Amino acid sequence: MRALKTLLIIVLAVVVLAVVIGLLGPAHSHLERKTVIAAPATVVWDHVKSLKAGNEWSPFLAMEPTTKVTYEGTDGEVGSKTSWAGEQVGRGEQAVSDVQPGKHIGMDLHFMEPFEAKAKSAIDLVPKGDSTEVTWSFDSDNGFISRIIYVFKDMDDLMGPDFASGLARLKSMCEADVASQAAAIKARTFRGYTIETVDRPAVDYWGKRQKVKWEKLSGFFGSTFPMVAQAASTAGMKLAGPPTGLYFAWDTVAKQADVFAGIPVVAGPGNAVAGLQLQEIPAGKALMVVYHGAYDKSEVANKACEDMMKANGLSLRGAVIEEYITDPGQEPDTAKWTTNIYYPIN
Repeated sequence: MRALKTLLIIVLAVVVLAVVIGLLGPAHSHLERKTVIAAPATVVWDHVKSLKAGNEWSPFLAMEPTTKVTYEGTDGEVGSKTSWAGEQVGRGEQAVSDVQPGKHIGMDLHFMEPFEAKAKSAIDLVPKGDSTEVTWSFDSDNGFISRIIYVFKDMDDLMGPDFASGLARLKSMCEADVASQAAAIKARTFRGYTIETVDRPAVDYWGKRQKVKWEKLSGFFGSTFPMVAQAASTAGMKLAGPPTGLYFAWDTVAKQADVFAGIPVVAGPGNAVAGLQLQEIPAGKALMVVYHGAYDKSEVANKACEDMMKANGLSLRGAVIEEYITDPGQEPDTAKWTTNIYYPIN
C-alpha cells in the first residue's frame, strides 16, 4: 500500500508539474522569416499564389517526399484546400483564406497529428526595385501540449530553420526563372530588336501588285491604299485589318521592289473588286518584330529578322509582310509610327 501511495503521489506531482508548465508556456506564438529574391514580384507570385505552387518549395514536403497530398477546390482561390499525411510530417490540412493578387496570400492550418493545433500562415511580397522582399509568417494559439513544448524550446528554434530552408528553395526557383527568361529574350534579340515567333492566320488581301522603284514606294502606297478602301466599301466588303505591304522581292541592283499594296478584307467566295487583285497569304508561323519610326528607316528591323532566320536555320516562306498601323495623315511625328513586320517561316 505504501508503494502504491508513493506512486500516486509521484503521478500527481508529475500532473501538477505539467499543468504548471503548461500554464507558464506561451499562449500565442509568432514566427516569421524574410528573404530578398532577385526577381520581380510577378515571378515570385507565380510560385506562391496557390497551394500546389507552394508545395513545390515546401521544406516539409521536401523532408518527406512520400507524403500523401490531396487538393480540393479551385487552387489559388479562397476556400481551396490541401491535406497531407506522412510519418514524419504527421497529418493536417490548410485552406486559402485570403488572396491579394501579387501581394499576399493567407492560409488557415489545422494540424491533426501528432497533436491537434490550429494556426494561420501568410506570405507577403514587397517590391524592392528589380527584387522582391518575401515575408513568410506563422501564428498559432497554443494548446496545452504546445505550451508545454514551447517552455523548453520556442517556435523560432523548432520551425525557424525550416522556414529559412523553404525560402531558400523559393529564392533559387524564382531566380532560375529570371535567368531562363533572360536567356530566352537574349536568344531572340538581334540588332536591338526582340523578335517573337507567332502563328498567323490565313489572310485575304485585296490590292495591287507591281514592281516599284524604291524612291516611289511611298507614292505607290499613298495612292493605292485609299483606292483599295474605297473600292472595297463600294463592293460592300468589310475591311479586316490595317493597310499592308507584301514584299515578294527586294532588288538591290535595280533598286526596286516587287510589292503588293493591299488591305485585308472580309469577302465571301466568288467576290471580286474591279481593278484589284486578290492575294491570299496562308496560315503559318512567322517571325514578328514591332518597328517604331519612319517607314523608309525600317531596314535594321528587317535585317534583325534575317539574322534570326540565319541563326536558327530557318527559311522564308512567301512574302515579307509589313502592317502599317499608324496613319501618317493623323500622326505627323514619324517616331510614333508603328509597323508590324512579319517574316513567314518554314
